[in-house]
Amino acid sequence: MTQRIQSTTALNERQCLACTTATAMLTATQCKAFLVQLNADWVLASSAKEISRTFKFKDYYQTMAFVNAVAWIANRQDHHPELIVNYNRCQVRYSTHTIGGLSENDFICAAKIDALE
Repeated sequence: MTQRIQSTTALNERQCLACTTATAMLTATQCKAFLVQLNADWVLASSAKEISRTFKFKDYYQTMAFVNAVAWIANRQDHHPELIVNYNRCQVRYSTHTIGGLSENDFICAAKIDALE
């Protein structure tokens, strides 16, 4: 399996690279190293196969504006999160389904979402 760890450029300045079934998922240690580069509200699942964060908003309009911004990022990066949308909150979950775990792409997109704040 191939590892594709990019340079030391800030995560939110990187671009996602296409993953294949030959792409190795990140180890728990690698995930923890990437996680410290994100907002502290991102949570690594105990399986180390998913990261998630819940964003809270004043009202539905702000929630939907956020959802649309996340959709724009997802489309530009061709890497799409699972979104759970409620009136004043949105949970964002990232995992790379092609490899059955986390890839650098998940952390790149999470950092781009953090930059929205």
